[in-house]
Amino acid sequence: MSYSKKDLERRMDGALASLATEFSGLRTGRASVNLLDSVMVPAYGSTVPLNQVASVTVTDNRMLSVNVWDKSVVGATDRAIRESGLGLNPVTDGQNLRIPIPPLNEERRAELQKVAGKYAEAARVAIRNVRRDGMDSLKKMEKDGEISEDRLHSLSDEVQKLTDTYVARVDEALKAKEAEIMQV
Repeated sequence: MSYSKKDLERRMDGALASLATEFSGLRTGRASVNLLDSVMVPAYGSTVPLNQVASVTVTDNRMLSVNVWDKSVVGATDRAIRESGLGLNPVTDGQNLRIPIPPLNEERRAELQKVAGKYAEAARVAIRNVRRDGMDSLKKMEKDGEISEDRLHSLSDEVQKLTDTYVARVDEALKAKEAEIMQV
């Protein structure tokens, strides 16, 4: 086990990327192609992600357009979107589905803010776990005589600063997502 600042940064970046993915799945009242990423469509004898049977585009900030490539799965795609739990009702127009994005009510906005907060806290915990791993490897290196006690303290400070930076980035992302959720 050895200390690598690059490895800690890579793992912390992974936690931020995971948070961004989770945030993209939260419906904010504004159309986003990522909104339908979790929709699974029964097609061709199995269940596949929506993006494997159709293309999704944003026509305006309250409308998504789903162009289904195969006419035989239009009905299944429509049903999958309706039953996805996202509260969306597609309008079928040939092989194209138009999906109006309804505005969020206050209760749903508060609910989404709580979910966003939970995602952010999970990212903070992941970052702190990376810090703990880094600190543990530094302590082991000091115990094994690979680094001096002074070097241990300076590297520990470096790991803590890195952690603080990434936690601040999580907080910024949360603040931005909450503002997006509350925007009418």
